[in-house]
Amino acid sequence: MSKPKVLLLGTIDHATSFWQSHIDPLASTITNPSPSRPDFLSQCRSGTFNDVQVLYRTFGSAAQTGPIDAELISALPSSLKLIAHNGAGYDQLSTSALADRGIIACNVPTAVDDATADTAVFLLLGALRNFNTSMLALRRGDWRGNPAPSLGHDPTGKILGILGMGGIGRNFARKARALGVGRILYHNRSKLDDGAADGASYVDFDELLGQSDVLSIHIPLNPQTRHTIGAAALSRCKHGQVIINTARGAVIDEAALADALDGGRIGAVGLDVYEEEPRVNERLVANERALLLPHMGTWTVETQTRMEEWCIRNVEIALGPREGWRGLSVVPEHKELLERRLGE
Repeated sequence: MSKPKVLLLGTIDHATSFWQSHIDPLASTITNPSPSRPDFLSQCRSGTFNDVQVLYRTFGSAAQTGPIDAELISALPSSLKLIAHNGAGYDQLSTSALADRGIIACNVPTAVDDATADTAVFLLLGALRNFNTSMLALRRGDWRGNPAPSLGHDPTGKILGILGMGGIGRNFARKARALGVGRILYHNRSKLDDGAADGASYVDFDELLGQSDVLSIHIPLNPQTRHTIGAAALSRCKHGQVIINTARGAVIDEAALADALDGGRIGAVGLDVYEEEPRVNERLVANERALLLPHMGTWTVETQTRMEEWCIRNVEIALGPREGWRGLSVVPEHKELLERRLGE
């Protein structure tokens, strides 16, 4: 009997031996030979990937395939039952179109928590303290800069607002407490129980904007959250507020953010993500009060290895008996679909 097939989109960079020991005995691996989306679609429609049961994809594989949207999903083989996405955020996948085809999507929701929260702490400190201006000046041979930047601010006692108190938001809150921040406020789709909130106070969106000295964003990107922080929201932010974003770029309207930063409404920003990566708004690049990283929130050996191994385990589970599928880390939108599949 022939082995089932797994389609690998992207590369396994840190957990190759884990793939070899967990997947190779169970399935035949097919890689994507297509250099572009049109070629990949052509390969799908010609039957090249027929009989593939599971698809493993990386965030970077979108450079070859484009997003996993309705057009691409319609071309995927009828045999495909699961997509294992190596990432916590999954805005590159149309969960509704996948559900229409009966294809379940999994992600690696907490594997990124520590590294992303660490990055947010770095951005918080750097933006508060105006480090960026002098780091740039130093490399130009101009010491702190001429003129020197305005004095920064200590995190001690500052009101920290967290938009999205999921795993990364809660991790960030714990780490920020070590810096001596004062009250921690948060806004979520729903209020957390006291144990999960761990002393943070639930407030409505406007209170979060208006009271926070630092606002850190940790919400997923979807049609409902796109440009959550736009011109209207920025106009309600506390004057001089520092904004940190390690979530997804398009939850902020970058043009409106540049306006608010140039106009002084926003004191500084620390960004790791952008609306149209790898392009970054030129006004943000030009403003030295914008501390910018090129999407490095999970850029560690340990985190990348953990993500790959988790994603590989999802592939392994999907290749096994259906009763084991409850061990999959299914995206929230597909939990009902999983239950229906288990009941078949």
